[in-house]
Amino acid sequence: MNPAPLPVRVLLVEDDIRVARVNRDLLERDPGVHVVGSAASCAQGDALARALLPDLILLDVHLPDGSGLGLLHHWRAAGLLTDVALITAADDEASVRLALAHGAFDYLIKPFTGARLAELVARHRARRPAHGGGPRLDQAELDRVLGVVPSAAESLPRGIDPHTLERVVAALRGALSSVSAEDLGERVGLSRVTAWRYLEHLVRVGEASLDHHYGQSGRPAKLYRSAGAGESEEQ
Repeated sequence: MNPAPLPVRVLLVEDDIRVARVNRDLLERDPGVHVVGSAASCAQGDALARALLPDLILLDVHLPDGSGLGLLHHWRAAGLLTDVALITAADDEASVRLALAHGAFDYLIKPFTGARLAELVARHRARRPAHGGGPRLDQAELDRVLGVVPSAAESLPRGIDPHTLERVVAALRGALSSVSAEDLGERVGLSRVTAWRYLEHLVRVGEASLDHHYGQSGRPAKLYRSAGAGESEEQ
């Protein structure tokens, strides 16, 4: 049995008491999140961050005694590597770029939804070491921490070859009308069953559409076409 994941310990740095309370309530809807402290200024936030060593800090930009961006820069210069997300009304591009340059891993503009905040926490969890954070990482672990998304080829389901898929896509896009799996298989040199498997994959990922053609036999025939075919015909 796998051990239960450790809770996410969150520090809020927000000078608006009402906003801080709302954020706390939204966060603690997740039983795996524990808000360990709340600060209303840069000085309080710095002290609590060092004393509590939270996993995640939600930091406002505009605080009574300074800038949250300046505090973030101070933390990074001091070697504090805690994940920090800016939650602020500051929506100018300069603030966003500066926050990212100083090492913020996410940036939420007020007002935001509870779903977006939950996504932020999920992204933080995905970056956490799966085995307690040993001193060395393999490439898969490093890619997870960096948020690297696998390429399309790496994420294909078993039995779908990327080169064969390219041929199927090209043939489907070149078809003047909807085609059956048997017809497309003949065009690219695949069996009907193999062509059907590739076509069904394209339907699942939204790159093809499926129509049922009812003939005299009573059993509908499955006909496929490229997802953009209908749009190009209408324009």
